[in-house]
Amino acid sequence: VARDLVRGGPLTYGILLGAFGLGAVGGALLARRLREKATTEQIVRLASTGLAIGGVTTSLGILPLALPALALAGGGWVLALSTFNVSVQLASPRWVVARAIALYQMAAFGGMAAGSWLFGSVASVHGVAEALIAAAGVQLLSVVAGFVRRMPEITQADLAPRSGWVEPNTAVPIQPRSGPIVITVEHRIAEADVARFLTVMSERRRIRRRDGARAWQLLRDLGEPTLWVERFHFGTWLDYVRHNERRTQADAANSDALHALWIDGKPPVIHRRIERQTGSLPAAGEDDAQTLDPVTDPTRSS
Repeated sequence: VARDLVRGGPLTYGILLGAFGLGAVGGALLARRLREKATTEQIVRLASTGLAIGGVTTSLGILPLALPALALAGGGWVLALSTFNVSVQLASPRWVVARAIALYQMAAFGGMAAGSWLFGSVASVHGVAEALIAAAGVQLLSVVAGFVRRMPEITQADLAPRSGWVEPNTAVPIQPRSGPIVITVEHRIAEADVARFLTVMSERRRIRRRDGARAWQLLRDLGEPTLWVERFHFGTWLDYVRHNERRTQADAANSDALHALWIDGKPPVIHRRIERQTGSLPAAGEDDAQTLDPVTDPTRSS
């Protein structure tokens, strides 16, 4: 931009880069205030629009216009990245937040590297101004995408681990690697509460799957209309233990809503079972644990 559009030298480049940096600092300072007044989607939409306008205006090659345009682009750049960063951190339970941030950083910086190559190639073939306009057009597509798939709202939910769960004793000896483990939870729900129950269980399904449960199902008994069975499984007993230790403080609301629907307040009956293959029993002294994957192993027995 400094050399080919504005026709300047090193000083011009420094001034342009400084304008972008000042805008970035301004975006960082405004981020907290904007989060108090606008939704996450509105902030990202505003930042993306600002970045696109900055790119198109800069492509005109007029220095007095390029300076505020780059400041606007810098503000939008930092505002969007900081909003993504905060969203990922606040939406992730504490036990998985490091992995979630790592995936976000990989996507963000990988996207910047890929974009640099793509629009650098466009600039090499068609020119700098055309590359800036093309990048702005792609940026505006993200604004349109936001109307179809909105950014999740940043909440202040307490995602710290919920303590109090104690690993149950089993009558059958079991090792951490024993499995597959099948869990069934029997709920007794009155007919009048079925609609509310299904709503609560929709959230419970999300929680179960988030914490590692596989093949979650909700079944209704055809002989007893009040009996509902929640079924899911894990690869090993250790996976089941970790699943329960990953429950967050924010999940208490879902548990409380479910408790209020139980008939006469009676807690559900929980069955913990281990899948076994047909055939001979293990010889004395052999480890009875199975480590088959219930999803991928074709020889497993129901």
